Amino acid sequence: MSNPAASRHSVFEDAQALLVAPLFVAFAVLLFRHAGLLTGGTVGVAFLIHYLGDWPIGAVVFVVNLPFYVFAYRSLGRAFTLKTFVAVSLLAIYTETLPALISLQSLDPTFAAVMAGFLAGVGLLMLIRHQASLGGLGVLAIHLQNTRGWRAGKVQMAADVVILGAALFVRDPHSVALSILGALALNLVIAVNHKAGRYMGI
Repeated sequence: MSNPAASRHSVFEDAQALLVAPLFVAFAVLLFRHAGLLTGGTVGVAFLIHYLGDWPIGAVVFVVNLPFYVFAYRSLGRAFTLKTFVAVSLLAIYTETLPALISLQSLDPTFAAVMAGFLAGVGLLMLIRHQASLGGLGVLAIHLQNTRGWRAGKVQMAADVVILGAALFVRDPHSVALSILGALALNLVIAVNHKAGRYMGI
C-alpha cells in the first residue's frame, strides 16, 4: 500500500510550480496580445478591459481576481487561496515584464492562438497538480458547485462563452474565431492530461 506522504509535493516542488506555471501563462498572454486575440476566464476579462481602455493586462488581472479569493477561501481552504494569490500576483508581474524582454517581429495569428492555448493549458495543469489556480471564475464555479450544486465545468464554459461573445464588440470576428481556437487548445491540454486518480502528487 502506498504511503500518501510519499506522493505529497514538497515545499520546494510547490514553490517551483508557483514560479514557473504563471510564466508559461504570461508567455501565452504575450502571444495572444501580440496577435490581437484573447482567452477566457478572468484573464479574458482583463483582455476585454485592455482592448477597451488600453489598461495594463497584468494590473487588471490582479485587481479583477481580488473578490474571488473570498470564494477560494470558503470552498477550497487557506492553502489553496494563498497559493492562488501568489500565482496570480506573479502572473501580473510576468505579464508586464515579458514585453520588455521579448520582441516579436512576426507572428502568425493561427499559430499564436494554438501555441498560446497549449502554453496556458500546461501552466494551468501545473497549478492544478499543486493545488492552486489562477483564481477568478474557475474558483467561483467551484464555489457554486459546492454551495448550489451547479456543475463547475458548465459554469466555467458559460462564462467563457459570454467573455468570448463580448469580444465581438472589441475585436473582429476572425480574431474572435482564433481566440476560440486558442481556448479549445487550452482545454484540450487539461482534458487529456488531467484525469482523476491518474496523478498521485497532492
